[in-house]
Amino acid sequence: MNNLEANEILNFVVDSNRKSIYDIKVFEEIQSTNSYLMNTSSPSLKKMCIAVTTNQTAGRGRYGNSWYSPSGTGLCLSAAYTFSKNPSNFAALTLAIGVSIAEALHELNITNVELKWPNDLVIQNSKLGGILTEMQHEDSKIISVVTGIGLNINFPNESIFGIDKDWAQKAIDLKSVCNKLPCNNKLVGTFANHLLKAFNEFEASGFEVFSNRWSQRDWLYGRKIKVNTKNKQYLGMGAGIANDGSLLIDTVDLGICKLASGTIVEAEV
Repeated sequence: MNNLEANEILNFVVDSNRKSIYDIKVFEEIQSTNSYLMNTSSPSLKKMCIAVTTNQTAGRGRYGNSWYSPSGTGLCLSAAYTFSKNPSNFAALTLAIGVSIAEALHELNITNVELKWPNDLVIQNSKLGGILTEMQHEDSKIISVVTGIGLNINFPNESIFGIDKDWAQKAIDLKSVCNKLPCNNKLVGTFANHLLKAFNEFEASGFEVFSNRWSQRDWLYGRKIKVNTKNKQYLGMGAGIANDGSLLIDTVDLGICKLASGTIVEAEV
């Protein structure tokens, strides 16, 4: 049974984490779980609010790209969290969340999930999901964020659902890569456990504690890639990430270049 229910989700949240979850909102249909949380009050310090649906009608990816997921084919989860202090290197939080979701899936026996800089989940050279992190509130003392995860769960063959017009040639769903598909409530509860851990680790240590874990899943490493930045296009080989989460690309004319932002427009498969 894959109906989402808040109480059932909590059954998969470890006891020590339940006090940190302020609220779980389940929607039969919503335009965007991220937009919903961005327009609600921030949770209190070190608390997390969750909004989740299997029917998101106006999902968003990076740079305003759309994330299309027909009803019942995917899982769209957003989590709002308030840090008790401003973490260092906020820009790398999306990468840290990618590590946490990959590790959550590993716990559910969905292995070999890789990460494509900066925000995609990849398996079998295909796009499984994506992550979008937004600043909800910031002042001199605290910062609140909303992180959204879109995950392909079960869709018809030969579909292109979930693609947001970038590098990916095809999408893949969880059903195709696991022997037994976890129920949605278990997925959300497991994600909640790992997201809380990630937020706490990031607040304490920044991206440093995630860097090696991310590199172990780096899908771009050693692949020919083309990256567009605001002012230039780079061609070369993926050469890993820097300690701050920036992309490293080994180019013929410039050697190793460090890119803090950009879009992968082509990647060798």
